[in-house]
Amino acid sequence: MSGNGNGAATAEENGPKMRVIRVGTRKSQLARIQTDSVVAMLKAFYPSLQFEIVAMSTTGDKILDTALSKIGEKSLFTKELEHALEKNERENPYDAVVFHPKFVGKTLETLPEKSVVGTSSLRRAAQLQRKFPHLEFKSIRGNLNTRLRKLDELQEFSAIILAAAGLQRMGWQHRVGQILHPEECMYAVGQGALGVEVRASDQDMLDLVGVLHDPETLLRCIAERAFLRHLEGGCSVPVAVHTAMKDGQLYLTGGVWSLDGSDSMQETMQATIRVTAQHEDGPEDDPQLVGITARSIPREAQLAAENLGISLASLLLNKGAKNILDVARQLNDAH
Repeated sequence: MSGNGNGAATAEENGPKMRVIRVGTRKSQLARIQTDSVVAMLKAFYPSLQFEIVAMSTTGDKILDTALSKIGEKSLFTKELEHALEKNERENPYDAVVFHPKFVGKTLETLPEKSVVGTSSLRRAAQLQRKFPHLEFKSIRGNLNTRLRKLDELQEFSAIILAAAGLQRMGWQHRVGQILHPEECMYAVGQGALGVEVRASDQDMLDLVGVLHDPETLLRCIAERAFLRHLEGGCSVPVAVHTAMKDGQLYLTGGVWSLDGSDSMQETMQATIRVTAQHEDGPEDDPQLVGITARSIPREAQLAAENLGISLASLLLNKGAKNILDVARQLNDAH
């Protein structure tokens, strides 16, 4: 369960006393590590419950010879799991550079001319091509283990770009050669946040996993997701964000890029957010915000975060972002 969201939970009764919580997850090592960490937290809160982990393959896991942006489906890694989304604690949301052993100690700026850098993300490629025009960016697919093996063994890539959160959770921090900060590469919506997906009608399960909510992470993710949804973005267009909470203010920076990074637009907005938790017994008919349900977080705060994302997206669209996105989609489809 990550920014990509790869876990789902359901409950069933097993006899009069033991309740079994079935937790679905992707089969990748990272997905299992993240799922195990969430289950461990839930076990600490609910020692009387039994948890059963069910691993499965998703569309994104099965199609490995095509760039994500070309497959043409949304929710590639969550379609088989999705019902509703819960956001939890957020790991480092930034992107990280892992270098080929012969380039350890380098940075993207100091890599040789025409060095090939692998990434599965149009968002990363568009931003980094603009920042580092001496480099060439090429699609690389597979789970973290596969991509690291391709980097180390194929001699094709000088470096690859991965989410720092994934490397951290796998225990591979030692492979990080460079962290990309927002001025170099803003991150993907929800990157670094863990998600537990639950059927929208399963109120008991929503309340059960609600104990894991981190209010700041949740509100940042609501703003990010609202921004992306209002732009009608996705894997086929380069859209990126950066959020921060400080002194009761939620800051959201969002941007869009052309595929080659030559054209871009970004803006920053802020909103006052009160994140004091409330009692979980809120109105049961409250609608979800951008797929997120959190009865323990004040409704006013959630709406403020959502409105911030919508407002920033509207500002960019009014300034011409739609044209950049439309051209990016057309070029991506043509290739």
